[in-house]
Amino acid sequence: MLEHGGRLRKAALHFGIDEADWLDLSTGLAPWPFDIPPIPERAWARLPETDDGLEQAACAYYGALSVLPVPGSQCAIQLLPRLRRSGKVGVLSPCYAEHAHAWRHSGHIVREIMEQEVDFYLDTLDVLVVVNPNNPTGLKLSPERLLEWHARLVQRGGWLVVDEAFMDNTPELSLAAHTQRTGLIVLRSFGKFFGLAGVRLGFVLAEQKLLKLLAEQVGPWAVSGPTRIVGQACLLDTEGHARQRERSELASGRLERLLGLHDLPPHGGCALFQWLITPHADRLYEFMAHRGILLRLFAHNSSVRFGLPADEADWVRLEQALAAYTKETT
Repeated sequence: MLEHGGRLRKAALHFGIDEADWLDLSTGLAPWPFDIPPIPERAWARLPETDDGLEQAACAYYGALSVLPVPGSQCAIQLLPRLRRSGKVGVLSPCYAEHAHAWRHSGHIVREIMEQEVDFYLDTLDVLVVVNPNNPTGLKLSPERLLEWHARLVQRGGWLVVDEAFMDNTPELSLAAHTQRTGLIVLRSFGKFFGLAGVRLGFVLAEQKLLKLLAEQVGPWAVSGPTRIVGQACLLDTEGHARQRERSELASGRLERLLGLHDLPPHGGCALFQWLITPHADRLYEFMAHRGILLRLFAHNSSVRFGLPADEADWVRLEQALAAYTKETT
């Protein structure tokens, strides 16, 4: 199992601080979860139905013609490599580590490449995996560039897989409307933008033929009845979408400025996090953790990711900790 953010219980035990006393900024989730609608008793008592309107709500929200609900986009990340014979896969890196891991685990040859290397390697690849906006760098790629890469891949029967887990604030960059094209697969995460990671819901957007093959791998009743009700209600809440986009963009900008004021200017980010490269990433992570503030540490490239504080008390706590760190290190 790879390391991820959100291991709050592990951190609480390691640093000797009660879970309730932590400010968890490690996950990149919106810290304002949408309201949970009433769950009818039948949703708990019966097997989930697939004609309850969830797929239609997702198609409308994402702007896609067909979708497959899955129990978190992580499920699709692990299953997609099983749908192809072993081949050469490029993963635009650094990014969410589960992508390269899943393709390697299924026997594919994986090359992790940088943005400027894609055009050089593309014609040797069977699959290209891109996270857009990227996690953790925040890199955003235009639809036009991605569709050019897709056109080159599909000529040889290749795939372009685009993980749009952090796309909800920038729908104009999404490839959702193009996912009826053969060999174009888009993954969407529900939990991040809606702040409800615990419901375990995601969507795969692609042509029907591929979705059918993937559905056979996922199996029946993979998304629970209560989750389907929550997902549909949130996807249809247009006022909530606008409110969430506005406050996350404001909070992300505020976080970027706050870090800069303490000589820690971010190197990238998006509406739900800011990312900082520093030779002192370990030290910064430990300093914050001893004060009950959990960050996401990336040891392999000495960087940290800051999620968004939820309220003014959290902002004050973070600002005080950053001020103490700046004072100690200057």
